[in-house]
Amino acid sequence: EAPAEAAAAAAAPLDDEEDDGRGLLRWDGFSAWLHCVCVVGFDLELGQAVEVIYPQHSKLTDKEKTNICYLSFPDSNSGCLGDTQFCFRFRQSSGRSVSLHCFLDQFDKDLPVYLKKDPAYFYGYVYFRQVRDKTLKRGYFQKSLVLISKLPYIHFFHTVLKQIAPEYFEKSKPYLEAACNDVDRWPAPVPGKTLYLPIMGVVMKVRIPTCHDKPGTTQIVQSDHEADTHISVVLSTVHEVDLFRCFFPVFFHSQMLWELVLLGEPLVVMAPSPSESSETVLALVNCISPLKYFSDFRPYFTIHDSEFKEYTTRTQAPPSVILGVTNPFFAKTLQHWPHIIRIGDLKPAGEIPKQVKVKKLKNLKTLDSKPGVYTSYKPYLNRDEEIIKQLQKGVQQKRPSEAQSVILRRYFLELTQSFIIPLERYVASLMPLQKSISPWKSPPQLRQFLPEEFMKTLEKTGPQLTSRIKGDWIGLYRHFLKSPNFDGWFKTRRKEMTQKLEALHLEALCKEDLLLWTQKHTEVETVDLVLKLKSKLLQADREHLPVKPETMEKLRGHIDAIILALPEDLQSILLKTSMT
Repeated sequence: EAPAEAAAAAAAPLDDEEDDGRGLLRWDGFSAWLHCVCVVGFDLELGQAVEVIYPQHSKLTDKEKTNICYLSFPDSNSGCLGDTQFCFRFRQSSGRSVSLHCFLDQFDKDLPVYLKKDPAYFYGYVYFRQVRDKTLKRGYFQKSLVLISKLPYIHFFHTVLKQIAPEYFEKSKPYLEAACNDVDRWPAPVPGKTLYLPIMGVVMKVRIPTCHDKPGTTQIVQSDHEADTHISVVLSTVHEVDLFRCFFPVFFHSQMLWELVLLGEPLVVMAPSPSESSETVLALVNCISPLKYFSDFRPYFTIHDSEFKEYTTRTQAPPSVILGVTNPFFAKTLQHWPHIIRIGDLKPAGEIPKQVKVKKLKNLKTLDSKPGVYTSYKPYLNRDEEIIKQLQKGVQQKRPSEAQSVILRRYFLELTQSFIIPLERYVASLMPLQKSISPWKSPPQLRQFLPEEFMKTLEKTGPQLTSRIKGDWIGLYRHFLKSPNFDGWFKTRRKEMTQKLEALHLEALCKEDLLLWTQKHTEVETVDLVLKLKSKLLQADREHLPVKPETMEKLRGHIDAIILALPEDLQSILLKTSMT
């Protein structure tokens, strides 16, 4: 690993097409982390407008620019004076070519499922400043520095903005270019590696989780190594938010909210500012980890959003999405939604909010309604009083919010794992036996998922084995099996298992004496076998099948040996096809 001194070495700007010594072109390093950086200002004639896009060659459609403009400023009623940080997520315009480099996608396979990039969405990370300025016509300086990325590393990008935004507002464009040059020099976002990332004289030490990490653990090493003398910031997480702070206003309903998120129910978070709405939406999405939330979620959503009509229409049932809103107009527009969370300022007071009862939806008239959860939903599971006592005690003892978050995160993790383990166990039983895999037949198919068969397994191997919580678990599973989260989870699992079968099939082929087989078969059959094997190798590469490198090498050796045993005219044709 490069020590921090090397990481902190100044990055000399490169010409646009110059190679940087890592085999990457100018801006390839930058593109691995960010799509672009935007500066959004307020123009008296035009309103919000994108003033700068950097690097200049970055492509954004007009629709994307409009979304960025409106989502980068708090609603006027938020009254955010000073500096505010928040995050938004918006749909990539259809029809644009995917801007990610192929080399980036190889890292995606090692990420936990909930951190994989969604090709259809961008994240926007915002640092907004609003201060009084008598020299300006409006009397206020209003500007946002926005990082646009495919990566859902909320905590990481907010930390980057804290380092560069205040200086940028003082120093302007050359400072931004220099910061982008630093990002272009960063190593690629490889999961599992400790990365040293220098930016404008500060070095951040981070580690992106991998799918092999034990859920709920943080792996960043706090070392006293000499190399760490230049480290300014060590991040223990790249993507997590302060879970306890976010759930605090609706503390007694944490478990019910976990159910609503798990089931993909339509949820609205009404908050006083974008930072509170975005943190709360991200905390909700996070609470079912390591399960991925497969529906759409918008940490900050405005009436100008391109999906506004689609999501607020009354002609059909509300969609499976979680929206974070701050505009009072939404109290009217979304009052037909079944579950609404109303939060005040996220400042944990000494007292735990007393709203134990769920409020009736008809009582929600405006955004000024009291904080609480407005729904007629009846939870399937009984409330776990233990966790409430534990966290209440923490509040009385003034336990730091980070420590409370660790307790709450572990509780959600155990709840999710108790729920998902019976499903994992049943789905593993759908895999054909290894002895049924023959090298000369197509790989066998997975057995079908039968809900009733699964339900029968719950009697002996249900969540009661790992969870103390009582209630209607069966009802919860039945509802979950109809949800987008089950659909997304099962498709992912099915793909992984199908790929495992393909890999086992390749290994079975590898163990065969293929040359002996060709001696007993015609040339036509041999050529057919060579073409099939080549196509298998291509598939293994393209789909990153879980095949050992030595298996691939052995198979390539088999192919070469078979080709060399054929007549010369066929050899040259088959060797040519292996070049393409």
